[in-house]
Amino acid sequence: MLHTLKADFSIIFDRDPAARNWLEVLFCYPGLQALVLHRLAHWLYLLGLPLIPRLISHIARFLTGIEIHPGATIGKSVFIDHGMGVVIGETAIIGDFALIYQGVTLGGTGKESGKRHPTVGENVVVGAGAKVLGNLLIGNNVRIGAGSVVLRDVPSDCTVVGIPGRIVYRSGVRVNPLEHGSLPDSEAVVIRSLLDRIESLEQQVKSLIPQESLSLTSVPNSHSAFQTSNKTSNVALAEKTEVAAACQLKDKAIQEFFDGTGI
Repeated sequence: MLHTLKADFSIIFDRDPAARNWLEVLFCYPGLQALVLHRLAHWLYLLGLPLIPRLISHIARFLTGIEIHPGATIGKSVFIDHGMGVVIGETAIIGDFALIYQGVTLGGTGKESGKRHPTVGENVVVGAGAKVLGNLLIGNNVRIGAGSVVLRDVPSDCTVVGIPGRIVYRSGVRVNPLEHGSLPDSEAVVIRSLLDRIESLEQQVKSLIPQESLSLTSVPNSHSAFQTSNKTSNVALAEKTEVAAACQLKDKAIQEFFDGTGI
């Protein structure tokens, strides 16, 4: 336990640029204080001691604003930043090097018994106000954006944003744990795609409106008419091909959006 507490203490200096000295971290960081009390309560909980573990958890909640059930399993080097309003359920499991911000809930979705809270992998970042609900499996190196509501399993190395949480793959790109400003906005991408599709359809409708008939005095000879018609057909074909290619890209973005929500 002492090795784990030391790791919890050391990770704060790596994750928080505001941490300046060990006294400040020890006495002024509620996330660390909540973890220390939780590890004591969890040890007593595993011994089967009644009441006392829950009482320690209740005292920790009163002192820090962080509620962690004694039954929750938390790995080493976990950092709860600020922490006010964090709720972690009884059967929740949190892997090593997780970073949890204020207002996060790792909770259940009903009165089911057994494993009913999330299992969070290693090196996971859960943004401020995010809710992860149910017996879910969150893979390693996952980033959950602030305010997201996650209701489905998330594979490793993904970013989740939105309500409900949508999976956005970022293959081959290493994401800094503190880089919350660069999370993608999948809703904005899809809305932009739909607007572009509407504009494209409007252009096609306009192209189908009959042109004003040419006057008899300006009728060209048959050869010129054939050349003009041929050029017009080629231009129209090129425009249709370009529109079709653009629509395929839009369809891909929309489908990825729906896939991320589980629709």
